[in-house]
Amino acid sequence: MSKIAIIDYGMGNLRSVAKAIEHVAEGIEVVVTADPAEVLSAGRVVFPGQGAMPDCMRELDARGLRPAVLEAAHSKPFLGICIGQQMLFEHSEEGNVPGLGIFRGEVRRFPAGKMVAADGSRLKVPHMGWNEVWQKQPHPLWANIENGARFYYVHSYYVDPADPAIVVATTEYGIPFTGAVAQANIFAIQFHPEKSAHAGLQLLSNFVTWKP
Repeated sequence: MSKIAIIDYGMGNLRSVAKAIEHVAEGIEVVVTADPAEVLSAGRVVFPGQGAMPDCMRELDARGLRPAVLEAAHSKPFLGICIGQQMLFEHSEEGNVPGLGIFRGEVRRFPAGKMVAADGSRLKVPHMGWNEVWQKQPHPLWANIENGARFYYVHSYYVDPADPAIVVATTEYGIPFTGAVAQANIFAIQFHPEKSAHAGLQLLSNFVTWKP
């Protein structure tokens, strides 16, 4: 099986993502790369990210990676993580910046007025920590993962897809929000599988063997 490329555009420590994938992808080469040619030659592509969306979009373009990301997202098993999910959409409220436009929809900030827990206490933004992920549609990447399994989140913004048919998971934090989207060869998640213990490793293992 050909290698798995983790796209490095200078935003975030990608070593934890690489180590988690190496753990479940025995015998497969895993590379962290900023080389568009290496991204295009890989069999599978992981698009992680952390930080602010305007910075992420700027750095992606500064490294000449946009065409390779767009091509990979149209042609091979593709996993977006955190900001790597948000960047697939048309526009973000964070810095009023356009995204890659692979999916129609907006990236929105958690609404301050609705950040209230069931007991009436205030919920902090960013949403940080473990939360339940509710599967809305069956998908190969949910194999052997319990519905309502807990995954680790760190984010202040979430995706709001124009097409509800691509939503494959939701999570509650003051409001219900989209935890995962999927279409064709793309699966993209707001949570961090590399920080999500057994459930996260299972999802990454499912990605390694996924044949969309």
